[in-house]
Amino acid sequence: MTATGQTPQTDTPKEKVVLAYSGGLDTSVIVKWLQVEMNLDVIAICGNVGQDEKDLAATKQKALDLGAIVSEAIDMREEYADVILSKAIWANGKYEGTYPLLSALSRPLIAKHIVDLAHQYGAKYVAHGCTGKGNDQVRFDTCIHGLDPSLTILAPVREWNLTTREEEMEWAEAHGVPVPTTRKRPYSIDDNLWGRAIECGVLEDTWNTPPSDIWTMTANPEDCPNEPETVVIGFEGGIPTSINGEKMSLLDVIIKANEIAGRNGFGRIDVIEDRVVGIKSRECYECPASLLLIQAHQTLESLCLDAECLREKAKLDVDWAHAVYNGLWFSQNRMAIDAYNAYTQKYVTGEVRLKLCKGGLFVDGMRSPYSLYDYGLATYDEGDTFDHTASKGFIELHGLQSRTWSRVQGPGSGMQSAL
Repeated sequence: MTATGQTPQTDTPKEKVVLAYSGGLDTSVIVKWLQVEMNLDVIAICGNVGQDEKDLAATKQKALDLGAIVSEAIDMREEYADVILSKAIWANGKYEGTYPLLSALSRPLIAKHIVDLAHQYGAKYVAHGCTGKGNDQVRFDTCIHGLDPSLTILAPVREWNLTTREEEMEWAEAHGVPVPTTRKRPYSIDDNLWGRAIECGVLEDTWNTPPSDIWTMTANPEDCPNEPETVVIGFEGGIPTSINGEKMSLLDVIIKANEIAGRNGFGRIDVIEDRVVGIKSRECYECPASLLLIQAHQTLESLCLDAECLREKAKLDVDWAHAVYNGLWFSQNRMAIDAYNAYTQKYVTGEVRLKLCKGGLFVDGMRSPYSLYDYGLATYDEGDTFDHTASKGFIELHGLQSRTWSRVQGPGSGMQSAL
């Protein structure tokens, strides 16, 4: 009690929220919106997973300038390469056989760091800038709750009444929020070590040619050198460990592969993609390193894995990509497939030689100390060790079921006509 008999007023501490912050339009507005509309203290986290803006000092400061009580900029590139992208290479990870999962792969790592910060600062809430019709809301929500189901997830873009990007930019201007997106070029871009994803704007008309200014990692194929460039990718246990004989970390392999493939115009994708929420979306991607390394890896697998293993793994590769695309990184199924892949990759060691020319990629040779290719069995020339006399008996047994079917039910029985 005070001398006047009144109870002194005390400021009730605000609840905290950890926000996945990129510095772009949505998350810049969200930093202010969480303070103004939700009365929360904002802890911003921006992770460097290899995006264009590799120096995040300005992004970190921008969050503080917008009122965040803490702003963290974390270099996640090495962890991203070693923990996440290594498994993507093992699984030849491409959604619908085309898209190398670049955005889907970074979300589990960012989610992990968000949850870690929430625990560190005692935050009850976490937040992200995903829209209500995109894939990333599914990935962030599922990954975060896969790590800590007790956290409350806020997704302001799903909840506020700023229905268009124009309205959002007007709100930003009214509240003193600087944003990098302009009205003249409203692309949505997400990029990391594994490539760039570009959508929105003129790309939403599927007949429009992608404007040349969306491509930043790859040279225009018509401007590339006429002579092909040869590159040799070395693998140990299914992981790329060298380029042209030079040993390096996986992170450096990816960076170097992006440079080599990019200057030769390789890695552009323009695709209609089926989103998790049921929408077909036109997406443009630049994925020079990821497409090059996956192609090299699949080529080496064809040399080192037997036929049954290749067939089974091809099915599991599809399942792995589907699980990751749908945000199920922290799931039994993904972990079980990775365990299978860990076994299959033990002997995927060797080198693959590729040629790049004007946007094209061509396998030019492969070798491995664990190759299952036997020259003596494969050759038709001198040195042939294959027992040709064994084939007749093999074919007799191999075709037995077909002959039995034909005699009893098929064309040979007179009950069906051929073809």
